[in-house]
Amino acid sequence: MFLIEEELKKLPGKPGVYIMHGEKDEIIYVGKAISLKNRVRQYFQSSRNKGPKIEQMVTHITRFEYIVTDSELEALVLESNLIKEHRPKYNTMLKDDKSYPFIKVTVNEEYPRILFARHMKKDKNRYFGPYTSAGAVNDVIELTRKLFSIRSCSRVLPRDFGKERPCLYHHMKQCDAPCTGRISKDDYRKNIDAALSFLNGEYKEVVDDLIRKMTAASEEMRFEDAAEYRNLIQSIRRIQERQKITSYGGEDKDVIAAALEESEDLREQDAVVQVFFIRGGKLIGREHFFLRVARGDKKEHVLSSFMKQYYAGTPFIPREIMLEKEAPDQDIIEEWLSRRRGQKVHILVPKKGTKEKLVELAGENAWMVLSKDRERLRREEGRTIGAVHEVEEWLGLSGISRMEAYDISNISGFDSVGSMVVYEKGKPKRSDYRKFRIRWVQGPNDYASMEEVLTRRFTHQGNGEFDSFERLPDLILMDGGRGQVNIALKVLGNLGLDIPVCGMVKDDHHRTRGVYFNNLEIPIDTNSEGFRLVTRIQDEAHRFAIEYHRSLRSKDQVHSVLDDIPGIGDTRRKALMRHFRSLEKIRDATFEELAGTETMNRQSAKQVYDFFHQNTGT
Repeated sequence: MFLIEEELKKLPGKPGVYIMHGEKDEIIYVGKAISLKNRVRQYFQSSRNKGPKIEQMVTHITRFEYIVTDSELEALVLESNLIKEHRPKYNTMLKDDKSYPFIKVTVNEEYPRILFARHMKKDKNRYFGPYTSAGAVNDVIELTRKLFSIRSCSRVLPRDFGKERPCLYHHMKQCDAPCTGRISKDDYRKNIDAALSFLNGEYKEVVDDLIRKMTAASEEMRFEDAAEYRNLIQSIRRIQERQKITSYGGEDKDVIAAALEESEDLREQDAVVQVFFIRGGKLIGREHFFLRVARGDKKEHVLSSFMKQYYAGTPFIPREIMLEKEAPDQDIIEEWLSRRRGQKVHILVPKKGTKEKLVELAGENAWMVLSKDRERLRREEGRTIGAVHEVEEWLGLSGISRMEAYDISNISGFDSVGSMVVYEKGKPKRSDYRKFRIRWVQGPNDYASMEEVLTRRFTHQGNGEFDSFERLPDLILMDGGRGQVNIALKVLGNLGLDIPVCGMVKDDHHRTRGVYFNNLEIPIDTNSEGFRLVTRIQDEAHRFAIEYHRSLRSKDQVHSVLDDIPGIGDTRRKALMRHFRSLEKIRDATFEELAGTETMNRQSAKQVYDFFHQNTGT
């Protein structure tokens, strides 16, 4: 159980991002702080005037987590990434939708340019950023062009060679005029390579040169020139603040670090592995994994074991994996992952620069999770993985990871729907949930409806590796006993599939009392974590079906009689409702009033008028 008062005491006084979770464990708010300890506590202090929106948000917080960063600037950019990725409910009014700028080098052109870009695209160009200051980006682009004589025009070269005279920048000695052929392609490429090195952070020599020029200009009392050099130096230094948690190439990467601490058990020790997920060049999330490892195991062995287990069960393999220590069998794992991905996968241990800092950041977060959240993680593991192991013991099975549960919802056969919910390793995987609107069955027949749902689910071809239908479950849970189980076994048998099916048997008060498996009702301990997991899955399948059925009923109720009038489409229907506010007022309106409504003409007005008056007998 997550005790907010206790967890508040564990917050570090460091900069970072905090993530608030709601009743369904969804992310409802993401914020940044220069001190996590001070900022997060403010939400739960009654004396604070937080405003109505935040007051309401606080009442829905069930737990929070945080990611430590090295600076508030990094927290700012990370906050933006997480908000855009998860779109939390209570960030709506506070979210900054502006995109952070990039520097783009058009290396796919024969004579590349350096440009300002708001978005990073997969177009084989080089991107640097994102940055927090658009002004600094423009200054550095201008500086880079000046230093390395890079063209700024939009001419298509070499097609436009010699069509125009050199521009003003050439006369200002800021461009070598490749448009006139005054510099060879190879020499221009050398300039571009030097500019790329500069943009990649290798600018100590340039800064030192600017400092010398600024000093000389000041001594010669050329103060305007000295001020220009000073501003350029400041722009370069601001650009150095770009966040470490950004991948320059826009590749997908995983950053993995571990923390180990000896436990009281003489045979085992505790370990936490932290994974940062970088997708499209941005850190979009993280996940930690609590492990029990043999005493004496070193960190590199833990990382090796984790990679083999984790990437064997995840469908996505990134192009690059960054570790804090070299794994003993790293080359073999790299080859294995490359085969799984179908492309070369690189496992590396950064030794310097921003990549090393990022791995250190993951390690710091892993240690914080281990030292402050160890007991909570154990309880969480008991509720999830431990509960799955209990279910395995009941049924005499092993290796259960993915469980699917199904339910049917209808009112007297009206708009029958089916739900499919998915749990992996004891946790809901909501991205794999699916809804079914019953098509083949007429009337209130739950067994036939369930047969339709299961048949459609297991004959669906899917849309590729990441489609939820592509992965078969290790166990199917039916919201019912013998009858529902037999329906599932019939469908699987017809399709030649061998998947265990377990029913959730209810008592006279509609409470789960046991499970039905292999023609036997198995009693279960109602105080066990396994029972609680089965009940959660059962309730979730029922909730998801009811929610879908309710949404369909709402749509049917919203379905206006106006939709049944020939010539009245969605646009005119909305216009009528905006103007008259209710069906009663539309029905009572005169022909002239209808004809005077926006988007309506006399013919459509007559159709509406005749429809209501013919159907009311007037």
